[in-house]
Amino acid sequence: MSVPVIEIDERSGFCFGVVTAIRKAETELEASGRLYCLGDIVHNSNEVERLEACGLETITHDELEHLHDVKVLLRAHGEPPSTYDVARRNNIEIIDATCPVVLQLQKRIKATFDSADAPQIVIYGQTGHAEVNGLVGQTDGTAVVVENMSDLDRLDFGRDIALYSQTTKSVEGLNELAAEISRRLHSGATLKVHDTVCRQVAGRVDHLRRFSAAHSLIIFVAGAKSSNGKILFEHCRAVNPNSRMISDVSQLNPEWIKDTDTIGICGATSTPRRLMEQVRDKILEIYR
Repeated sequence: MSVPVIEIDERSGFCFGVVTAIRKAETELEASGRLYCLGDIVHNSNEVERLEACGLETITHDELEHLHDVKVLLRAHGEPPSTYDVARRNNIEIIDATCPVVLQLQKRIKATFDSADAPQIVIYGQTGHAEVNGLVGQTDGTAVVVENMSDLDRLDFGRDIALYSQTTKSVEGLNELAAEISRRLHSGATLKVHDTVCRQVAGRVDHLRRFSAAHSLIIFVAGAKSSNGKILFEHCRAVNPNSRMISDVSQLNPEWIKDTDTIGICGATSTPRRLMEQVRDKILEIYR
């Protein structure tokens, strides 16, 4: 059995927001050996476990309420104002690793919410996602989160609407929702669409589709919790039905790689490059 050509996508892996959060965590851990992180620092269990072995302790919002006089890292996803209120009350030092793109989006939503005659704020995103929770928090919980067309029934189409997007959602999905809202909007009401999809993420879509089409098999590596991973994987599978998604090398099935000429390995913005390299090494080991 001849060894196939194996290519790791050079543009896959951590986005700059995740890189910054991990670097800040590593810097503090090297200095003190201990740091709390509010929620998983990245939606990849392998990377979380690596940092926890270095002294990072992942906590929940309920646990934050009972901490005092410690350092807590806020991950790239961002947090609502209530989290900062708790930190001030409990004398907690915040190491803020909120992605600059997310932080700017929070400020834009807050400005819209605080404006005179504020419109109905709608966020295209995943309900319960950490980033979305932070965005909704800018509106005192009043923003309406929509994931799909059926969620639009919850909107008041007689009011002006400001539509924003979670940064890791697709531009296509945002445009489809905007078109349907426009169709249902009552006379006299207006819709203002804010395209707040992160271009570092959106720019990967076309690239990944080309990458996937160039290989006979795609192995997509992403954590089970990664919203971005699920979206990007579907783009891979759309152009290459022979695409497989795994969380780590243990899920690699040797049957997938039989009689395969070229294998492309890629991943989400929360996927460490070392995991993709481990998949490559495992494939070579199988062939050997």
